[in-house]
Amino acid sequence: MKKFFLASAALVALAAGAQAADLGSPRTPIAAAVVSPVFNWTGFYLGAHLGYGSGSTGWVFLTGPATTVPSNPKGAFGGLQLGYNWQINNFVLGLETDLSIAGFRDSDPCPNPAVSCFTRSNWVGTTRARVGVAADKALFYVTGGLAYGDTRVGASTAVGVTTSRTRVGFALGGGLEYAFTPNVTAKVEYMYYNLGSSSYQVTTVPEFVRARFEYHTVKVGLNYLFSTGPSAVVARY
Repeated sequence: MKKFFLASAALVALAAGAQAADLGSPRTPIAAAVVSPVFNWTGFYLGAHLGYGSGSTGWVFLTGPATTVPSNPKGAFGGLQLGYNWQINNFVLGLETDLSIAGFRDSDPCPNPAVSCFTRSNWVGTTRARVGVAADKALFYVTGGLAYGDTRVGASTAVGVTTSRTRVGFALGGGLEYAFTPNVTAKVEYMYYNLGSSSYQVTTVPEFVRARFEYHTVKVGLNYLFSTGPSAVVARY
């Protein structure tokens, strides 16, 4: 009987040892992988811009001999912009309006060498849609919509007059915007303005010309984005 109990105890000890060996060492908890915050472009924004533009404003005299006066008004411009972005995954849809004080002007000899013909635009503005692709803090976009602005044509003589018209046309462009902080972004943008053509009186005779207004511009801008900032941190286990 004593031998039977000793043999039974030995079998129990061997079984417990085998079970402990199967369990192995305890597992170490796996740390959660944290994903960096992704910038969120959704929200209203307000900003300012400064740039330079060069235009093409060809004159064609409508009275007398058919005479063309080439004109290329150019100069600096600057103003404010206001807009809204809506981000869906990596796509950003938006609407922006801006208004700029412009110094676009040129002066050229008229058909009469004693007379100087000038062309000016004192302000321009747009209301446009924006469509872009966001790569975290960088936004690549194209834009297009309405353009409007001041157009002036005149002659610098004793009988010269200046005719001013507010024209409406279209604007097309594109750019790159980058977020330096959750609320501050900066952009570089190209914009083409086409304000169409119209007739203008340039002398009291009267004498009329037909002129078109087109501008190619490049500007830099700074925006403040009124949003909640980056999206929430996502944890993956």
